[in-house]
Amino acid sequence: MHTFESLRRDYPVFAYDGFRIEREPDGVRLRFDFSVEGLCAFHPETFIRTDALPLLNGFDGETAQAIVFSLGLTEAVSYYKAVCSPVIEVRCGALTDAQIRWWKKLWYHGLGEFFYRNGIETTEADFVTVRCTGTPKPARADFRSAGLHIVPIGGGKDSAVTLSLLQKEKDKIFGFTVNDQKARTDTAIAAGLPTERIIRTHRTIDPELLRLNREGFLNGHTPFSAIVAFLSLYCAYLIGAEDVVLSNESSANESTVSGSDVNHQYSKSYTFERDFTAYARDALGLPIRYFSLLRPFNEMQIAKQFAALPQYHAAFRSCNVGSKKNVWCCSCAKCLFVWCILSPFLSEDALVAIFGENLLEKQALLPELESLCGLRDEKPFECIGTVREVCAALQMTAKKYRAAGRPLPALLRDVIDRLPPTDDPLLDFNDEHNVPDAFMPYVEEMLRYVRAD
Repeated sequence: MHTFESLRRDYPVFAYDGFRIEREPDGVRLRFDFSVEGLCAFHPETFIRTDALPLLNGFDGETAQAIVFSLGLTEAVSYYKAVCSPVIEVRCGALTDAQIRWWKKLWYHGLGEFFYRNGIETTEADFVTVRCTGTPKPARADFRSAGLHIVPIGGGKDSAVTLSLLQKEKDKIFGFTVNDQKARTDTAIAAGLPTERIIRTHRTIDPELLRLNREGFLNGHTPFSAIVAFLSLYCAYLIGAEDVVLSNESSANESTVSGSDVNHQYSKSYTFERDFTAYARDALGLPIRYFSLLRPFNEMQIAKQFAALPQYHAAFRSCNVGSKKNVWCCSCAKCLFVWCILSPFLSEDALVAIFGENLLEKQALLPELESLCGLRDEKPFECIGTVREVCAALQMTAKKYRAAGRPLPALLRDVIDRLPPTDDPLLDFNDEHNVPDAFMPYVEEMLRYVRAD
């Protein structure tokens, strides 16, 4: 059996050997090369469809190379985690001491869930040493702007809300997807975006990693949203977009494990957003703004806004289990969370029309509901809201049922008397955000709506 200690002893060096940027007739292909001596090499790829895009900046110039090199450092962690070598050797570029500290922070906190669920005890200072060849280059971006915005679209309710708020900017917006799924395209279409203004990227996992997983090498969650960050930054550079506008809420800042800083959503947190903005500016010299329009809001406020946007209700999908088939599995914590957070604002009939059944009547989901409500030590390892928001949503939903003289659904009846009292999350406003002044009118518009009775 492989252990953290035995793997570090047997495979002392993980290498980032190189990357390539290749132009093809219909797009740009990014190739990365990683290796573990005595074990295997990895060669993952990402393809960016560009044949319909207005390319303004060079796809493989010095700035493009710097962004893609950084994307490779983000991709590397997915492969590094299989062996957790004590040394990462960067053979295709150089980093300053400050940049090494930046990457170690991302890798360590981005692997927090991985370390926790694999029972690994280590520290940010000690888990890895980074060695580089070459001399770091000063940041000299050659960026030309077309005044555009990129909005990453995941297919859930959050990006739909962002797109709806930015309707006045619609002619400047390009959607952005990774491994496109139907819900993502349908969301863009519902927002009025032409399909040619969706930047479609496709990321592949090297089969060697899947083989190692089957053979019992270490596996677990990695900071996928950090990959989205660097990949969307590269695409923004290509088309001259000044902004990458995210849809991450303040709720993403809450830890997943009570009493710890283990956060399933670390690379969606404000801490990462702030750090990434600084890295793009200081290490890459880019003026591109990377911010979440929804950071001032929590999941409950976003749910209220989304409930008022019926044009997206048939399109959106938030279930990771069912995403590839474009369905709600109706058996996971994510499906249950979305039902709960929307339940104060949509009728039971409207929710059943979305999901196909009433999830609060499924007794098998009681453990997941207890975790969502903070009645267990761990929240589900999913992109979900805070315990406070779930409790408040359920209390509001129970009030609706009682006002209508209707019996509570089975799961709600089971937990309602065990929930702590909460204040009203709809009155919140999170001042810790990076929303530029030019976008604040959209924030203020949403704030007026979610606070209205």
